[in-house]
Amino acid sequence: MPDDKRALIERLFSAHRNALVAFFQGRVRVRADAPDLAQEVYLRMMRLRSVEYIENPEGYLFTVAANLAKEHLARQRRRGTAVDIEDVSVQSQLADLPTAESELDSVRRVKRLGEVLRQLPAKGQAVIVLQYVHNCSYEEIAKRLDISPRMVKRYVTQALELCRRRMRQLS
Repeated sequence: MPDDKRALIERLFSAHRNALVAFFQGRVRVRADAPDLAQEVYLRMMRLRSVEYIENPEGYLFTVAANLAKEHLARQRRRGTAVDIEDVSVQSQLADLPTAESELDSVRRVKRLGEVLRQLPAKGQAVIVLQYVHNCSYEEIAKRLDISPRMVKRYVTQALELCRRRMRQLS
């Protein structure tokens, strides 16, 4: 390997290593993979036959890094979702995992809510489903049901109050 190629790549890598690590940390799911990916960029650059035709070595370095990040993410998707357990948000989610008892309670409440919703008048059911399941605005619901937005608001208010009362009764 010519010495000028090695010198250029080593100079590039030493000057941009931290930037490469930061680049990968912003693009991969597991931040701990970033230093390894930066090292892989170095190895790929070392495998180049010649660097004399590269007009912008820094740009080329980050193009290699961008392609490697895409490859890495595609590999992760094929393998499944990777989780960085050192990430603070992941740790807080793991600490807040529901208990089996709370899961069963949630299932019971959802079942109860379904029963209560089926007891609502037809328009009440329709506005609740359109608003909370399909995320429709009052205006969109009004057009679909051929009523005024004011009536939609009234139906929503009445339906929610009825649901609250019945859910409290079933508790």
